[in-house]
Amino acid sequence: MAEFKMPTLGADMEAGTLYDWRVQPGDRVKRGDVIAAVETDKGVIDIEVFEDGVMGEILVAAGTLVPVGTVLAIIQAAGETLPVLTAVPVAAPALPQAQPAFTPPEKVTTPAKNGKQRNGRLRVSPVARRRAAEWGVDLLAVTGTGADGAISLADVEKAAEALKAEALRAAALKTERVRVTPVAKRVAEELSVDPQALVGTGPHGAVCREDVERAAASQPMAVPVPEPAEAKPAADFQAGMRRAIAAAMSRSNRDIPHYYLETRIDMSRPLRWLEAENLKRALKDRLLPVVLLIKATAKALVETPELNGYWIDDAFRPQEAIHIGFAIALRQGGLVTPAIHNADLRSLDELMADMRDLIMRTRNGRLRSSELTDPTITLTSLGDRGVEKVYGVIYPPQVALVGFGKITEQPWAENGMLGVRPVLTATLAADHRASDGHRGGLFLEALQKCLQEVETL
Repeated sequence: MAEFKMPTLGADMEAGTLYDWRVQPGDRVKRGDVIAAVETDKGVIDIEVFEDGVMGEILVAAGTLVPVGTVLAIIQAAGETLPVLTAVPVAAPALPQAQPAFTPPEKVTTPAKNGKQRNGRLRVSPVARRRAAEWGVDLLAVTGTGADGAISLADVEKAAEALKAEALRAAALKTERVRVTPVAKRVAEELSVDPQALVGTGPHGAVCREDVERAAASQPMAVPVPEPAEAKPAADFQAGMRRAIAAAMSRSNRDIPHYYLETRIDMSRPLRWLEAENLKRALKDRLLPVVLLIKATAKALVETPELNGYWIDDAFRPQEAIHIGFAIALRQGGLVTPAIHNADLRSLDELMADMRDLIMRTRNGRLRSSELTDPTITLTSLGDRGVEKVYGVIYPPQVALVGFGKITEQPWAENGMLGVRPVLTATLAADHRASDGHRGGLFLEALQKCLQEVETL
């Protein structure tokens, strides 16, 4: 038996909201299956399971905010006896079916089956019949307790009280606030949709993102009224993202003894090779320069493993697999750094496909938990924004970050000759507890060598 816990999806995460469950008790699961989704400041993340087995008891209901490390469900090991689950403890209680308002009551057309009819007529005392008419009680729905099943005044009063209770319950249900998921609430604000007016199709009747988008699509197109920029508050999502980034970077600056190195790389040969290679390809299959940087970084890490791993419990834990966290800017602001797995083993075409897929899913909020927790080092490239140099802050528990700027034409002296060449500035931010400047210098040297031998990437 294993415990499925709320994962930590970054050093800045302390809690998350369980968005929904993708499986039910009794379902078979295998390592890598997505069994739940969790909402964080970075969006809704698909959560994978890391054991093979059978879903056991679900302990936390969808829509619940829980701290990192909280047990969410039990996974039964293969071959282990699965206990019979008569009910899921966290399931929302079933609410009685709402009835129409007390006045006028809906007539029940199902004939009585308790033998209180004789010769096609109901046996009802005169006072009971009169009160039933006054209170809107359907005598066909009343069970008589008098002689031979006759309906008495007490039976009518009891039925009237039941109708009144149902009417009060229906009114309470009508005025009760509809459950709305955090993502749906944010999207509703963006699309000007009232989520309280919607019928939810999410877990336990909650209004989900799809409900809001469907309602927005059915609304008539409104003419937007421009607002002064200063009157429009910042989006909650962007503010939450900024707070999360600030918390992680504050911790990094406080706890990690950074050292920084910088080098210039002549990109003449890599760019010539890339241009020739892309001429052989269809437009959709062409490679971007950043793919060469990702592969060269991964190969350089093979030679300098001190930069690939985590600092946990006051000790460095090197990682054999090289998962490069690639910094992706979100349209609404903020950054996410999902992992490109096993970057040293991937071909350039595979890396290009992986990068496109990650960018699309990151901006659509469809990342997996492993893509946020697996990066062993982070790579950030701001060259497309005109930035010439990037000095990064290490994302804990990683121990290094590589930064690339814009490729610019610069004077370059070699073999006594002065010329102008396309030059890239590469920087390294590293944790002095795990490595030193000498090892960092070896990494940058290996990185430069890999780019000059571009045909071997």
